[in-house]
Amino acid sequence: MAGKAAKGQAFKDALRPLRRALPKAAPAHIAPPPPPAPEPEPVFSELFADVQPLKTDNRYPHRLPAPPHWPRHSAAQAHANPRPNAHITDSMVGWFEPATIDPSFVRAGMQRHTLKKLRQGHWPVVAELDLHGLSRFDAQQHLAVLLHRARQHGQCCVRVIHGKGLGSREGLPVLKQVIRTWLRHHPHVLAFCEADDAQGGAGALLVLLRRDSEGLGSDGR
Repeated sequence: MAGKAAKGQAFKDALRPLRRALPKAAPAHIAPPPPPAPEPEPVFSELFADVQPLKTDNRYPHRLPAPPHWPRHSAAQAHANPRPNAHITDSMVGWFEPATIDPSFVRAGMQRHTLKKLRQGHWPVVAELDLHGLSRFDAQQHLAVLLHRARQHGQCCVRVIHGKGLGSREGLPVLKQVIRTWLRHHPHVLAFCEADDAQGGAGALLVLLRRDSEGLGSDGR
């Protein structure tokens, strides 16, 4: 047993110098492969060498004319330039719309001072609708939605801006007349009047609505 132990110790002693020499040996360095050479850029003239230019046909592109611009007319210009078909359209005014434009309206059964309180701002304006640039059909839809939502939120006074009509084609009001006619026939409109000059004057209306709740007085309160 002693002899085997001596041989094992002698073998370890022989390996010790080899272990010390191993870390000193530098690892073999393997160089990375060189990057591939970039492909040469194609020559533009070679790419389109077989392309033939189109022949000119001497055509001129037809461009549509710009839409006419209808200038604003004053009331004096509207009377100075009568409408060409006035004798036809004026005879039909009474069939669908009144010939006169009412500056205010109050529903039967309301108190006499309702319009006065409306003009003086007794009911604050909580919503506003500008109808400039809309056709009469689009204006009616927007107005119906405004009145419906205002009543849903318990709001009783709104401002409707329909304009004075001086920018129309013939210098005569269109929305100003039809909007007031619609409001007169709306079941939830109690009254309306023209706003003061700071809020649009004759081109805007203050509209008093019946609130969507019970127990209201005859003046909307």
